[in-house]
Amino acid sequence: MSGFFQELAKTLAQRWVGLLLVPGALFAAGAIVGVQSGHTHALDLSMATHALTAATTSVAGRPGTVQAVVLVAALLASAGVGLVVQAMTGVTRALWLGRWPGAILTARRVRRWERHLRRRHELEAAQPSATRSASTQREIDLAAARMNAVALARPGRPTWMGDRIHAVERIATDRYGLDLPFAWPRFWLTMPETARAEITAANGAFAAAVTVASWAWPALVLGALWWPAIVVAVVAGTTGWVRGRAAITDLTALVESALDLYGCALAAAVGVETQRPTGPLEVGEGEQVTAIVRKGR
Repeated sequence: MSGFFQELAKTLAQRWVGLLLVPGALFAAGAIVGVQSGHTHALDLSMATHALTAATTSVAGRPGTVQAVVLVAALLASAGVGLVVQAMTGVTRALWLGRWPGAILTARRVRRWERHLRRRHELEAAQPSATRSASTQREIDLAAARMNAVALARPGRPTWMGDRIHAVERIATDRYGLDLPFAWPRFWLTMPETARAEITAANGAFAAAVTVASWAWPALVLGALWWPAIVVAVVAGTTGWVRGRAAITDLTALVESALDLYGCALAAAVGVETQRPTGPLEVGEGEQVTAIVRKGR
């Protein structure tokens, strides 16, 4: 058991250094340079070098006790910035997933989605599948692709990432009769380890992307004093956003796949009779599962 706690402590220390200390130290160094240089001398490398050299020299000439105190203060400041960033990940996640009032943007996304849907239906009605030409089928496929590029189900959130989550919930309800938010904890426990590992990895990638993007917040604050920090904020935010879109695509695809593969296993686990040991739920079965997991709530 002691070996387990040693490995756990080692892992936590590595995460603290990687996520908080190192980026926080870099930000602190950038803050020193930024405050000294300002907007006027933002790209003056000699001034930046002088600022860092002066800071280290002033500490090096002090007694060992003072140096230790300064080192501890620097570590605490670096970790403090990192903790602020970790707190801001909630804001970043909420913005990306559309957890804010955005009726106008949602309505705009609905109109775009419905326009592509109408185009697809018009093409399908004009030429039934039995007599459909290859060119018409390509147009139908293109309309479907454009519709799916907006959202995989009727939009319900003001952001693309939010609608990816929303689409999985709608598919679970409309196709399988399952209230996924309520059923998820039981569903998670019935999945095989391989499925849980894949979903956990995708969720971890999304969390890492959120953390990367959240470093844009303190960089923007520093940008009020030193404009190159704004460039850093844009790069961090854009990088995290691109990674976040890729991660949320993988995550939602895996969750939807799990619904297709292990829905019946969930039904059997909660006592709903099903003739199939694996595969997706029938709507009636999903509704029975929902009734059980919601417990009238």
